[in-house]
Amino acid sequence: MSSSGILALSPIREDSPMTSVRFDGSRSPHCSQESILIFLQVPGPSVIPLRVLESESIASVKLRIQKFAVKTPKLVFGGRELARNNSLVRDYRVGDGNVLHLVVRLSDLQYITVRTISGETHNFQVERNRNVGYIKQQLAKRDKSLDDVDNHKLICDGEELDDHQLIDDISRKNDAVIHLLIRKCAKVRTKPFEKDFELSIDAPTVTEKDGTHDLQIVSRNLLYKDLWIEPVIDPKIELSPMITKLINSASLGLEKGNLPIMSSDGTGGAYFMQDDSGQEYVAVFKPIDEEPMAENNPRGLPLSTDGEGLKKGTRVGEGAIREVAAYILDHPVGGKRLADEAGFAGVPPTAMVRCSDTGFHHSEAYNRASKNFKIGSLQAFVENYGSCEDMGPRAFPVQEVHKISVLDIRLANADRHAGNILMCKNEGHTMLVPIDHGYCLPENFEDCTFEWLYWPQARQHFNDATINYIKALDAEEDITLLKFYGWNLSPECARTLRISTMLLKKGAERGLTPYDIGSIMCRETINKESKIEEMIHEANDAVLPGTHEAMFLEILSEIMDRLLDKVKM
Repeated sequence: MSSSGILALSPIREDSPMTSVRFDGSRSPHCSQESILIFLQVPGPSVIPLRVLESESIASVKLRIQKFAVKTPKLVFGGRELARNNSLVRDYRVGDGNVLHLVVRLSDLQYITVRTISGETHNFQVERNRNVGYIKQQLAKRDKSLDDVDNHKLICDGEELDDHQLIDDISRKNDAVIHLLIRKCAKVRTKPFEKDFELSIDAPTVTEKDGTHDLQIVSRNLLYKDLWIEPVIDPKIELSPMITKLINSASLGLEKGNLPIMSSDGTGGAYFMQDDSGQEYVAVFKPIDEEPMAENNPRGLPLSTDGEGLKKGTRVGEGAIREVAAYILDHPVGGKRLADEAGFAGVPPTAMVRCSDTGFHHSEAYNRASKNFKIGSLQAFVENYGSCEDMGPRAFPVQEVHKISVLDIRLANADRHAGNILMCKNEGHTMLVPIDHGYCLPENFEDCTFEWLYWPQARQHFNDATINYIKALDAEEDITLLKFYGWNLSPECARTLRISTMLLKKGAERGLTPYDIGSIMCRETINKESKIEEMIHEANDAVLPGTHEAMFLEILSEIMDRLLDKVKM
């Protein structure tokens, strides 16, 4: 079973030997009446039983998991990420016998590329505990002409590899040469590939009019006429020089055979794209079919049953366009972006692209033959020395935190945590760069979460430059701008942008801090509505059904004024 497979679970009885395993050194909660037994499902054939209290916080559960499983665990239950650490287990309606999906790092995967005699390319992302026989079986599934498994031979250092030998054992020999014999007409070799190795099948050279032709090089026009990566955008829209360079650099890297490298973090598929030398990363590509709960998600998450994403008010498959929207709406200080001018918050240049399907993840049930490309967001890679979760928040410059707070409030970000804020250096100064905006501009405010809300910088006032920037924001212009770039916001998402922009502008005008404004937008607990949600309900109750949106916003504005005036006092 691949790492993306979903297990069919059988209940583990209370008297099972597994239930007696102690994962922490604290007092066992087995005697408590509110004690429940849950199961952690991880990619691969593993299910871990764990005793928890219904009154236990999510943070406490994650802390216990850290001791025996992963450093920064992410938990998903019922199609929703358990992201609010201060909430209780019962708040997420987790009960006895429920299965939670534990998202783990994928650093234990091996990237393998197999090119057949005919020049076809097969890409695998294989667990290190798989064996040689598994690779042969996967080749047979992909290509019927290779179904004679018994005639396939893997040879390393002159010795045939046994079908039971593990990939992990082979990959440790980075200088080893592996040969694959298929019907005695091809050979296989390996070469170092970052921390992994690339397994390639070369057909014998064939004579042509101008000499020989090596099938190791795949012609770039097999997939597209000219490009391995091309923008998905109205042809009338002129790409900026920076976006054009970004696409060309990543495209050239693929053309040179430098395969994408999957990030070990996150809940969806994210790939580092290399340049033509294979020595540097130039971009990060996120395919829409590998988003959390999408058909090809590589993290073992279940498919969404109703199309809703991990965060309330978002949809599976829309993460990529939200990534692009965050870049488009991150206006420079002077207003609209001119050429390659950086935005106020520093969101890296991002574009929607179509990328040749080379080196990406596929579920076992995926019919890859029907497509030869993937669509997703392509974002410029940012050199960094870690994320904010690697360092205490007191080291972050106030203005760097404030610029991200402005972006998150305005876009009603439902997934801002320390792990998706990168730390960079610019002439010796620390800069914070926000990434991962696949859950911005949701249809409602239910899952809005800002980790910076609890940082000391959030309680300091905006400076004059930031206040002037906020004053210049215009939600209606932003909605029109997104439509120009291909995203016609739904009425619900458009309302979110209008309300969040209104709240930000009114709050800044009154001299409120990011903490003051963010606290109005975010829930204290999962089951207690935020102040902004309460205001929206009040405004809805005050208007007649079918009332124009402008009237609703006018009433909401009055309600908001009353609340903010009290906060200011």
